[in-house]
Amino acid sequence: MTRSMTAFARQEQQTDQGSLTWEIRSVNHRYLEVALRLEESFRPLEMKIRKMFTDKLGRGKIDAVLRYKAPEQQQTTLEIDKELAQAVVNSCEQVANFSEQAAPVDPLRVLQWPGVIISDSLDQNALNKTVLSSLKVAIEELITTRETEGSALQQMIEQRCDDINTIAIDVRERMPDILAQHRQRLADRVAELAVNLDAERLEQEMVVLAQKSDVAEELDRLQSHVIEVQNVLQRDEPVGRRLDFLMQELNREANTLASKSIDSDTTRHSVDLKVLIEQMREQIQNIE
Repeated sequence: MTRSMTAFARQEQQTDQGSLTWEIRSVNHRYLEVALRLEESFRPLEMKIRKMFTDKLGRGKIDAVLRYKAPEQQQTTLEIDKELAQAVVNSCEQVANFSEQAAPVDPLRVLQWPGVIISDSLDQNALNKTVLSSLKVAIEELITTRETEGSALQQMIEQRCDDINTIAIDVRERMPDILAQHRQRLADRVAELAVNLDAERLEQEMVVLAQKSDVAEELDRLQSHVIEVQNVLQRDEPVGRRLDFLMQELNREANTLASKSIDSDTTRHSVDLKVLIEQMREQIQNIE
């Protein structure tokens, strides 16, 4: 399925460990480039997070932000590590014995000692699992958005392909009439100038003109490239680069058709082809 590289996804998860929010933005880029913004406590997950993106996405510039809000403390009483507090007090009293003017032990200072007050600690492992599971959902949402937009781009490109094919058919059908009109104009011009030009010489001139203006091969290649574009759009893989190459090939045939044009209608058709190809090329820049 055709995917766009432009998309946005947001996934929020509420847990006992706090709230986690992933925001992912994706825009077009030549390769896959992932920029992460994580809190330091989640830095050990960076390689796993990057792999999750590379496993699911082929191209695009990805900006992923993880926001974490810890649960608010609602403790009304403090739990104290009595053994550690007693050890701190004993150490202070021992130090006080070395001084004649030692101040009494300050209980608030004892409470500030690391580990004396026992707080509810976060389960980092459980939190990490939630981060990864939430990211998996966010990536799937991003892919769904990219596929939805990609489907719209595919329809637009297929319509342009149909228009190109219609132009190619029209030019091919009109070529015999165009050559016949030029043959008549050449004969009329010779008659006006009263030049004695035998039929064989006139036929030779028309053969040269037909060879110079022959666009059958260009039209064949044009329609062949259109078929290839339609086939590529059905592939279940990143197709943006191949489509971009096909746009170059289509444009080359349109330029050749313009250079061989011998009437205004064919020239107009070649211009229409270039417009259609450019419209496709601009949109293909957003396809993965």
